[in-house]
Amino acid sequence: MSEQHTYRVIVRGTWDALTDEARARLVAEAADHGLTSMRFTEEGTLSYEPSPLKHFSMRYVVVSDAVDGEEMAGALAEERAEAELRELGYGFTGLRSTVTDLDTMKINFKPASRR
Repeated sequence: MSEQHTYRVIVRGTWDALTDEARARLVAEAADHGLTSMRFTEEGTLSYEPSPLKHFSMRYVVVSDAVDGEEMAGALAEERAEAELRELGYGFTGLRSTVTDLDTMKINFKPASRR
């Protein structure tokens, strides 16, 4: 059995060819997708600014085999984002991802004397 790593992935993209209905829905639901909604989850969370309605990001937690690395985690998150956006009927382009491997991340703790 191979080792599993947990990755945080941010998938970014640009809205593209939105229908009038999709645009109106995004603007109406914008308050639910602002800064306070930015969480990393397995299902993913969508965030964007309503004005101008141009870019968006989706945050995911991906658990994957360590041997597959960050590239696979990014590809899995992009697939999830693509599927969800298509299901919601939102046009998009230019998906790209930024991946952080939580299992290899170095955490710098401050000594108690410096707090």
